[in-house]
Parts: sequence; structure tokens; C-alpha cells
Amino acid sequence: MSDAATLADFIRSKAGDAPVEMGLILGSGLGHLADAVEGTAIPYSDLQGFPQPGVSGHNPKLVVGDLLGTRVAIFGARAHYYEHGNPAEMRLPLEVLKALGAKTLLLTNAAGSTRLDVPPGELLMLTDHINFAGANPLIGEATDARFVPLGDAYSEPMRKALHDAAVAENITLAEGTYAWFSGPSFETPAEIRAIKMLGGDAVGMSTVPEVILARFFGLEVAAISAITNMAEGMSDEKLSHAHTKKMAVAGAEKLERLIRRYLSEKA
Repeated sequence: MSDAATLADFIRSKAGDAPVEMGLILGSGLGHLADAVEGTAIPYSDLQGFPQPGVSGHNPKLVVGDLLGTRVAIFGARAHYYEHGNPAEMRLPLEVLKALGAKTLLLTNAAGSTRLDVPPGELLMLTDHINFAGANPLIGEATDARFVPLGDAYSEPMRKALHDAAVAENITLAEGTYAWFSGPSFETPAEIRAIKMLGGDAVGMSTVPEVILARFFGLEVAAISAITNMAEGMSDEKLSHAHTKKMAVAGAEKLERLIRRYLSEKA
């Protein structure tokens, strides 16, 4: 396996030496944003040690370049805990992102909503999370750096800037707590009732391990869920991954406009 410094050097040899300012990890059905970047696309298969995600709706390539005046590194796919049973699968990609110079990370995902006022097609910005899966990507880390505080896991300045961008684009951007389940099976109605009692506003199978790892590496983090369905037991929808991919399109246009406005205001 390559180390992060070696991979960062390889990426710079392909995409140029300018430091990356921000990383983005795209969720199910949201990978088209990478196509808007003026830069270089590198398949994960060319990056030794990178995960090889096997989830349809993801595009496993790293795109480095300019997006609306900001130097970005966009990860078109993420590895999920349910694929390999390893919550630290995204550790090397995020370590590489840090080595490329990034200071911030914006995560997106597709999620189910537990709130009737945040239905499919809407966006939810994360303010906190519940690690319902119970796994942690820092298990096995040998240094005291593993004791990462998460009281401020989701950057308040980034959240404010995203809210301002949403207002400018006339996009409703709710806020709430994301509950991470391991997957790959969807949640049961009883689990959703429990999560609602615990204060969870959205449920999904990603993001939390990456947030923990990003904070471990000192990155500021923000995350947005594109709501694809009401959580199990809250509607007559038949949940499936195909349904998730189909419904992710509904929020993708809003999410792309939001990210574009955020980056243009930031640049």
C-alpha cells in the first residue's frame, strides 16, 4: 500500500502542484458535479491503496482542479462500512486530501428523513450525528490523537456560509442530526421509532466514519443530506437502492446549485 505522501506526489504530477483548498465526497446519484471541474480525473484504480467501491450510483475517480475559483478535490465515490466491515476504508483518501493541502471537507449523502417537514427532494444540513452503528474508524490507532473531540464536528462557519448560499439561491436548507446505521439492509420501523426518540432527523449508511477521520486529520467539516425517502414505517414507499438512486436526482439539482453558490461566494 502506498503512503499518503507518495500518492499526493503522484496526484500532483498529474493535476499540478497548486494546493487543494477543499475536498468534496459525493453521495449516491450526485457524482455528476465532478464533471463540472476543470482539471484532471484519476481513477481510484490508479491510486494504490484507495478503496474500490462496488456500489452502483458512485463513480470511483478523484477529480482535482478548479470549480468556480476554488481548487477542489472531488471524490466521486466512497467506501461504505457495509462493503468490507472496515469503518476506516476512507482513511487513506482523507489523509491524501490533507497532504494535498486541503483545510476543509464537504460531504454529501443520500438519506431517509424522520421528519415530515423534510420530505424527499429536500436538503438537510448536518449539525450533529448519532453513531448508531457503533463502529469507529480510529479503533487501532496507536497514538493519543485517536481521542478526537466531536463537540464541534460540523463547522459552524461552514454551516453559516452554506445557509447564506441557500438563502441566495432560494433553497430551503433544514438542519438536523444524522443517524449512521451500518447497512446494507435498511432500517426497521422499530429502529426508526428509536432514532426519532433519540433525536435523529435523518438516517443513512455513510458519512459518520469520514467525519471522524476528517476531524482526526484536522479538517473542518460540513455535510448535507439529499433526502430520498421517508424513513421506514413513515410512508408506503418501498425502499430499495434503486429507489434511492432515482430519488437522489430530485435533490441533486438543488444541491449542485447550493454548492456552486457556496464556492463562488467563498472564492
